Amino acid sequence: MAATSDEAEINGTRLRYRVAGTGSPIVFLHGFALDLRMWDEQVTAFAEWYRVIRYNLRGFGGSAMPGQTAYDHADDLRALLDHLGIATAAGIIGLSMGGEVALDFALAHPTRLRALVLADAIIGGYRWSAAWQAATAPAWRAARESGLATARERWLAHAGLFGPAHEQPRVAADLGRMVGDYSGWHWLNRDPRQEATPPAIERLAQISIPTLIVNGERDDPDFLAQATILRERISGARTATLPGVGHLANLEAPAAFNRAVIDFLGAVVP
Repeated sequence: MAATSDEAEINGTRLRYRVAGTGSPIVFLHGFALDLRMWDEQVTAFAEWYRVIRYNLRGFGGSAMPGQTAYDHADDLRALLDHLGIATAAGIIGLSMGGEVALDFALAHPTRLRALVLADAIIGGYRWSAAWQAATAPAWRAARESGLATARERWLAHAGLFGPAHEQPRVAADLGRMVGDYSGWHWLNRDPRQEATPPAIERLAQISIPTLIVNGERDDPDFLAQATILRERISGARTATLPGVGHLANLEAPAAFNRAVIDFLGAVVP
């Protein structure tokens, strides 16, 4: 599959992106400590019908680090679409943190996308459980006390997020490579990212764009709780729960994930 790789100097930063295929544009947004490679399994399947755009969010992959200036991931996405000459995307697909960005973008720029896919997504303003905070804290603590190599090990050891992924050697290897390449910047620095105000969790009823909520049935309890909130508060949202799958739905079950999303987009985006 022919693809192009490039960088965009936008919003006072530099974002690295890749484009493959032709047709209506769709955008894929990656999760925390990962990068655009997490969508490799989707490119071939989707580029048959769509112009597939994926990029490294500010602070991840080959994109620039945040620095000290306030920024907004959703506004970076808007600027990237402008850079690419895209007035309206056929779909925005985000997983985990990428889902949070997709949701914020849909609320801020509802006329610039025709469909929204939230996979194992974070909702801005969600109150995380004590169990979640206890499970994620070791990576941040290790980065400061023991170094980034240990922090990466602690992050990969998060059973709620990555337990099911580690059961598949191919997925575990891909995950290990991406986290191994993660800079660790967010573990060591104060992130000046601006949170949406009011937060997305207070505005879900405003979403009228066709929405698909995808989650793995074995995902972390906090993410399953957020999937329930999305289903209950976004009017008309469709759902796809992938059996036997954990947090990384698109990596753990790419065929099922691709079929669910392609069927959805085909139904709601003529």
